[in-house]
Amino acid sequence: MALKLIHVGLGGWGTNWETFPLPRVPEVERVAIVEPFEAALAAAQRTFSLRDDQCFRTLEDALAAVEADAVLVTTPMETHVPTATVALSAGKHVLVEKPFAGSVVEARGAVELAEHRGLVLQVSQNYRYYPGARTAARLVAERALGEVGAVSIDFRQYDNTLPRDSHPHYRFTHPVLMDMAIHHFDLLRMILGTEPVRVYATATSPAWSRYSDEAAATATITMSDGVVLSYRGSWISAGQPTLWSGDWVIECADGELAWSGRGQDTTEFDRVSTRRPGEREKSHTLDPVDVHGRAGSLRAFANAIETGTQPETSGRANLGSVALMEAAVESARTGAVVSLP
Repeated sequence: MALKLIHVGLGGWGTNWETFPLPRVPEVERVAIVEPFEAALAAAQRTFSLRDDQCFRTLEDALAAVEADAVLVTTPMETHVPTATVALSAGKHVLVEKPFAGSVVEARGAVELAEHRGLVLQVSQNYRYYPGARTAARLVAERALGEVGAVSIDFRQYDNTLPRDSHPHYRFTHPVLMDMAIHHFDLLRMILGTEPVRVYATATSPAWSRYSDEAAATATITMSDGVVLSYRGSWISAGQPTLWSGDWVIECADGELAWSGRGQDTTEFDRVSTRRPGEREKSHTLDPVDVHGRAGSLRAFANAIETGTQPETSGRANLGSVALMEAAVESARTGAVVSLP
């Protein structure tokens, strides 16, 4: 029997969830939508041919009227935890978009509620569900090139062409460190298998930027085993764009591992290669994924509920990614090195 899901948040990204990930996962049946803005709700109802009794302005109304097992939250970040709390309090499992929350304190409240109620709370860290990331993580875990010594990540996109007041992305709070780097911070924890302990970050806003907050950032991150990672991210780079996972170079004792992935919701550009000193670069066959991206995250959510297990991006497991994001923002704000617990 399919998992019955109420979907909250039918803005642009939420509508994209309805169009692409949800239809790819037959284990899940979306039974209702929730959108507080009347125009957006009406547009979603028309687009997806929904009945009036499937469309609601509040999650409370939907929960009272519709039989459901779980709630998908694709609202703005500031409402993630409040919305998840309503769902968890009603006894529903929750899949929430990233970033989980703006702070560890806020996120932990939802985690503890889910654990107290015996429910699955998962964060959709969808970049994990691409073959490039999975292959890189396996090679590092196997020590295919020996111990890791240093890592660099470069992310470049140019999202700076629309008029200043016409693009909601321009108004995001810390659009690199919170909206984008959260993916890369989560990936580095998965791929290296260790936790960050210190971060020093700076955020910049060149004169040509149309963003309200800084649209470029750099960070130096020290991991628990002493590995130092260099991160650069930009929404306003006129350089060669990277794929969404960024360009990674992992320096190891016996050579170098390079990888990238996550095209525009496609796996076809994912790549992983290694090079030993004095040898040619070797391309690796990628580990398969049955469904990728957000669909992979959604399937993992359904599987966790069915099997009574915790997914790899559970709310508890995701606290480390939120902690690094929060620490990087604090470092950029204060100019100080910030230590993580």
